[in-house]
Amino acid sequence: MARETHIEAYDGPAGGWGSAKSVGRYVLGEGSPLRTTAALAKQNKVGGFACVSCAWSKPRDPNVFEFCENGAKATAWELTSKAIDASFFARHTLRELEHWSDFALEDQGRLTEPLKYDAASDRYLPIAWKQAFAEIGAELNAIDPKAAVFYASGRASLETSYLYQLFARIYGTNNLPDSSNMCHESTSVALPESIGVPVGTVFLEDFETTDFIFFFGQNVGSNAPRMLHPLQEARKRGVPIITFNPLRERGLERFTNPQAPTEMLTGAETTISTQYCQVKAGGDLAALFGLAKALIALDDAAAEASGPAVLDHGFIAEHTHGFEAFAAACRARGWGEIERGSGLSRAELEQAAGTYARSTAAIAVYGMGLTQHRTGVENVQMLANLLLLKGNIGRPGAGICPVRGHSNVQGQRTVGITEKTKLAPLDRLKELYDFEPPREDGMATVDACEGMVAGTVEAFVALGGNFLRAIPETEAMETAWRKLRLSVQIATKLNRSHVVHGRAAYLLPCLGRIEIDRQASGPQMLSVEDSSSHFHGSRGLVDPVAATLKSELAIVAGIAEATLPPNPKVNWKGWTADYAKVRDAIEATYPKVFPGFNARLDTPGGFPKPIAAREREWSTSTGKANFIFPESLDENPDMPAPNPDVLRLITLRSNDQFNTTIYGFDDRFRGVDGTRMVVFMNAADIARLGFADAGTVTMTTAADDALREVAGFRIVAYDIPEGCCAAYYPECNPLIPLWHHAKGSKVPAAKSIPVTLRAAG
Repeated sequence: MARETHIEAYDGPAGGWGSAKSVGRYVLGEGSPLRTTAALAKQNKVGGFACVSCAWSKPRDPNVFEFCENGAKATAWELTSKAIDASFFARHTLRELEHWSDFALEDQGRLTEPLKYDAASDRYLPIAWKQAFAEIGAELNAIDPKAAVFYASGRASLETSYLYQLFARIYGTNNLPDSSNMCHESTSVALPESIGVPVGTVFLEDFETTDFIFFFGQNVGSNAPRMLHPLQEARKRGVPIITFNPLRERGLERFTNPQAPTEMLTGAETTISTQYCQVKAGGDLAALFGLAKALIALDDAAAEASGPAVLDHGFIAEHTHGFEAFAAACRARGWGEIERGSGLSRAELEQAAGTYARSTAAIAVYGMGLTQHRTGVENVQMLANLLLLKGNIGRPGAGICPVRGHSNVQGQRTVGITEKTKLAPLDRLKELYDFEPPREDGMATVDACEGMVAGTVEAFVALGGNFLRAIPETEAMETAWRKLRLSVQIATKLNRSHVVHGRAAYLLPCLGRIEIDRQASGPQMLSVEDSSSHFHGSRGLVDPVAATLKSELAIVAGIAEATLPPNPKVNWKGWTADYAKVRDAIEATYPKVFPGFNARLDTPGGFPKPIAAREREWSTSTGKANFIFPESLDENPDMPAPNPDVLRLITLRSNDQFNTTIYGFDDRFRGVDGTRMVVFMNAADIARLGFADAGTVTMTTAADDALREVAGFRIVAYDIPEGCCAAYYPECNPLIPLWHHAKGSKVPAAKSIPVTLRAAG
């Protein structure tokens, strides 16, 4: 049945009754309201489980309900009463399922038995676990390990991730791409050069004492809603929050706390952003230069008038390198170029800089609006520069705060999921497990995609995720994907990466994090790392949807044992029987990061990872924090917009999805219900290009090397800068060239894609 599309501006705040009603509808719709409600009461709390959605921090003193709208949807999604068994595949061929939407595939429910692709019937058929492991091991042993890719989506626990990377390296490859390659790899490359650490420096308690917050390119209302609580508390203390984002997003405008009875009864709202700067797509570098230029000008004027300094010159002299060159570059950059590049006026930027100048402890929050550009690395480094000017690294209430995506994506990197050998403790692994690790760098996500297109990648093992829908260049990648000799998917629900498959394909269903994981030593505990570098324990609470499921860790260990020769120092069975022994192994590998790992799992608020920059210790090439800046303000020089008919496309998520998981078709905050095929445009651009609101268009990438286009977008007039448009991910991924990625990090540049539009028909 076709869905009815309804588009009307939404006037409500983030949170409030809109959020409460949305959660209620979704929990009831998944068919397990009682056990879902019981689980939600223990979400993100000691003795409970870590949210399977985003990685936002878990507080020491949690709220009564320590979950957000999307976190509740993720829990209901995992605890659904719907399930898939062999009878489903008896009714549907995979070619048929290829025409189903992302939502329809996952809405069928939980996978319940191991499956193998049968080419004769074009269906998945049941297979015994032991046989599946043996066949996968035989396939892996038939190819060069360098031709195999081991991908991790960001959801698997620290324990599973550690064993996964160990398996891959003993097998003989560092091909360990993960989902961070598509989002915050720009952070992981930029910050070590700037401040000596690959992660943010802000802990949750810093929001309690900050007196200023910058927000760049992160939609808190949909992507990390629990963060609205510390933001609201900061605003109630009078803390200014200045936002730089192309679209006006409701979560960055106003919020009603669903856990505050008075607010819910009276409709009271908290204004989140005190100044909202609608920077144009690809305008972040120019905006950051403008802020720094204005701040330095204020300091120059104060010095000339013998007034108090605006910059922290003591910090700069003692702790930084490269300030004079950076200051000279800022002074030399003209305001005309900055205004054209950013789409903002000099007055707006000077106002924001003036507010920042009066602060004493500032936090800079950012998301993929900075990282997913050709200059994603430089964008992050420019934001770090802005903090360094006032000494806002290594100070209480201050620091840089990248908002990570999936619930353990940062933790996976901590325990060795990386293609970069310099980030993996290879010598320690050799010492502990008596093998010679491969010493050459492996493939990141873009490298793996290029390898598949070239035919040099033969096998792809996925620890969760929906890789085919997450990556750019969809059509070319699906063609290449079908040529894989082997595809193995460890998953909870059906998705497109399963119905499009390699020649030999296995679909291995796993326990969800909320389900009780019973092994030989009893129920097991897992652990994750949140966005603020704190480690947390997580316990399953409900019985598994099917007795035939295995845990992610047991599946990884089972494949490893079937693939690798015996090694007395590598006890796959022992680790599967007792995850505490895996944590002992992690502690032995990373003793400075995980001292007393098992004993600290139930620490309220988690226990922190050492972050040297918080102590003003700089593990950089200069031994200091570095001012690093680009020569140009052009964020996407590889894909220019040659004429006014070319718009800059921003890909974004709806309020009814998490990454590639689509919960429904209601993007409440943007007023869209019943469809995802919309393009948000400025009213002036709609008129200038000869279109009409509610008209239908095809989008084509403005690149000459190949035809990339997607049809069927309905135009929605929206508050977005002229020359820009926005549409949903992953529907727009076919428009992103594989080569359009950040220099240095290879993160797909999904936040500024030059496109042309033409009317349907």
